Amino acid sequence: MDLRFGDSKPTDEERAAVDALLGPPESSWEGADRSDADLRWARGGRAARDRRDLLLPGLHALNDRVGWISEGGLDYLCRRLTVPPSEAYGVATFYSMFSVRPRPATVLHVCTDLACAAAGAPRLCEAAEARLGPESGVTVERGPCLGLCERAPAALVVRAGEDAAGATAGGGVTRAAAVSAPAAPDAVVRAALAPENAPEEPPAALAVPQAPDPGLLLLGRVGTVDPADLDDYRAHGGYTALRRAFALGPAGVIREVTDSGLLGRGGAAFPTGRKWQATASQPDHPHYLVCNADESEPGTFKDRVLMEGDPYALVEAMTIAAYATGARHGYLYLRGEYPRALVRMEHAIAQARARGLLGDDVLGQGFSFDIEIRRGAGAYICGEETALFNSIEGFRGEPRSKPPFPAEKGLFGKPTVANNVETLVNVLPVLTLGAQAYAAIGTGASTGPKLFCVSGSVDRPGIYELTFGATLGELLTLAGVRDGLRAVLLGGAAGGFVRPDELDIPLTFEGTREAGTTLGSGVVMAFDDTVPLPRLLLRIAEFFRDESCGQCVPCRVGTVRQEEALHRIAERTGADAAADITLLREVGRAMRDASICGLGQTAWNAVESAIDRLGAYE
Repeated sequence: MDLRFGDSKPTDEERAAVDALLGPPESSWEGADRSDADLRWARGGRAARDRRDLLLPGLHALNDRVGWISEGGLDYLCRRLTVPPSEAYGVATFYSMFSVRPRPATVLHVCTDLACAAAGAPRLCEAAEARLGPESGVTVERGPCLGLCERAPAALVVRAGEDAAGATAGGGVTRAAAVSAPAAPDAVVRAALAPENAPEEPPAALAVPQAPDPGLLLLGRVGTVDPADLDDYRAHGGYTALRRAFALGPAGVIREVTDSGLLGRGGAAFPTGRKWQATASQPDHPHYLVCNADESEPGTFKDRVLMEGDPYALVEAMTIAAYATGARHGYLYLRGEYPRALVRMEHAIAQARARGLLGDDVLGQGFSFDIEIRRGAGAYICGEETALFNSIEGFRGEPRSKPPFPAEKGLFGKPTVANNVETLVNVLPVLTLGAQAYAAIGTGASTGPKLFCVSGSVDRPGIYELTFGATLGELLTLAGVRDGLRAVLLGGAAGGFVRPDELDIPLTFEGTREAGTTLGSGVVMAFDDTVPLPRLLLRIAEFFRDESCGQCVPCRVGTVRQEEALHRIAERTGADAAADITLLREVGRAMRDASICGLGQTAWNAVESAIDRLGAYE
């Protein structure tokens, strides 16, 4: 291992931030202010290298305390973890929320992605940048989706410091997450200058137009149960599913999940029972459970609402999944742009641990399981499960080649099951209703309820819970679609467009496939005829270019060529445009056939559907 430390020294603040995470250093080798005598040999060895997975939390500690990661601070963190500084620098620069260059302690992140762009984000950015100059102590950064699409345009204020707190604005301003009314420049500027004085964030139930409705299987407690009160959760059916899981045993739980027909809700629609069985049957131990709460697909915000409005449900569901698959340790990989969800999940995990619902003897059943939260830092690619594993382990969040699959060699090279928040929460009704009753909901191939994130040109944006089989038109009617509908984007930036005359498409995995599009993670974005379609497609291309990890050539080069071609098309017409569309098709096929992961494989989907189904450039 090549360790090359520089001469830069950490500040007292940086040293305190790292030591608060790792504890005080024990030797000069780790950076202690002691005699150089103990530098003659390395200390720590394997024990120090085994802490590599604390690199991401360490980078967060530095960034949260100071606002950026200096050479001295990074050098000190590397000494503590015995990580080569060059590798740590590569990790720090991989994530958009970190900065290795000096910047003010307060950063205003303004979403410029699809829903927010259509709702006036460019004007919001220009107004904020004009009023928050260098002397304000605030830097304005334009970025991708913040997961606040129901309140577009959205902004997130992050202030570094010992007691740093985040504030978000989405139609307003709040202390820790999103806000009500449309985000106005005055409100955003006030929040940026004084996040501690921002008004309280509205409840998560405002993102659920159907609430309160106890008949909802996944969202029924949102707006009804106090998300901070474990007793309230239990009074409304909480931990009934876990008790039934203990009665069934691990094999019985997997059988119930398999018989229910539950498919993964993250977009791939892989059978959850098969995934659990594959991990549980592995002889290699330990097994790990990972909850992927890093939803970064533009237009997706369902996991945020679940974690903010019903956090104990996720804790219970993770415990059931761990029991079934033989995992003793679980990681909740939480999106870095979700400050309120972080607070709610930290509190729920702590309360569950204190009440014997996590820890060495869960509910007195002799089962040991605990959950650790790991914060993401702004990388769409970490939604891919193997990239997420690398991120947790302290490496760049780049996807791994498969096989081996995670069920064989996942996190830390051990058998791992990874599910997203919605998939796990679906396990609760599977066990409380029973597999057969759950399978009777929806259609034969797509069973159970599904959450849809509706935003854009609708009067009531938010999360909707429907049974599989409802049509796209029925969902848009619930959301109050506006006149002049031009197109609907299904599945987010990685999905595809459909026309207004195709609203009878059934919202099932098989129905959308037959219609030549995709359900994805449940994103439904409506755009009326005031939204310039070419500019929308260009923003999608910009998104994939920015979010490509650069590991494989087809994606690294293809996303750039796609954006370049769309820029040229926007400026020209006629033969040149036709030639660029031909080029786009060739590049799109190459990305789809040869990219390592789903990012490159789907980067051309939305553009292709807009050209072929909507006649975007005719």
